Amino acid sequence: MEELQESKLGSKKFWDDRYKVEMANFQDHGDPGEIWYGEDTVERIIKWMNDTVAKDSKIVDIGCGNGMLLIELAAEGYTNLFGIDYSEDAVTLAKSIALERHFKIDYSICNILEGLKGQFDIIHDKGTYDAITLHANVKEFRRKYLENVRNCLNESGFFMITSGNWTQDELNEHFKNYFVCTDSIPIPQFKFGGKTGGVATSVIYRKL
Repeated sequence: MEELQESKLGSKKFWDDRYKVEMANFQDHGDPGEIWYGEDTVERIIKWMNDTVAKDSKIVDIGCGNGMLLIELAAEGYTNLFGIDYSEDAVTLAKSIALERHFKIDYSICNILEGLKGQFDIIHDKGTYDAITLHANVKEFRRKYLENVRNCLNESGFFMITSGNWTQDELNEHFKNYFVCTDSIPIPQFKFGGKTGGVATSVIYRKL
């Protein structure tokens, strides 16, 4: 299996530095920061959840960043929301945004590679797995990631991942010993140089 080239986006320092800047921007201008993979991707994720899962489902966003996906879910009426990130500044920013918008979301500092306490109906990842696979220790980190996600997913729960680096077929290959694909979220397609592609891949899995 071919791996991606190591990148600074796979380092904790990169994300700590980024969220320090985003926290300062929020304090100065009220700007919550970037929505990774775009608002259209978030809308498609929420539509799938609205069509599939109950509003009181226990949902965790791993690598939540500024927490904007959870903010949108809270606005849709979801009530059992959790966000984790290994960057303290990301968690501080997410808490500040939720407080300003009067939403109750439980955020905590946690590295998914070190484990996650609790059992969840929905585990969501938008970009965290991508960052993990840009690290030099990708094989070890992938194993820890998949084991920890599987261990905290309820037997009937869904693991939902959005990736900008990997296709659905590649994700299926990466996850084949842990999860089985049950659904995917169609994404807008574009053509460039005779090839067809999309902005990101959103795939839903259940435990084997």
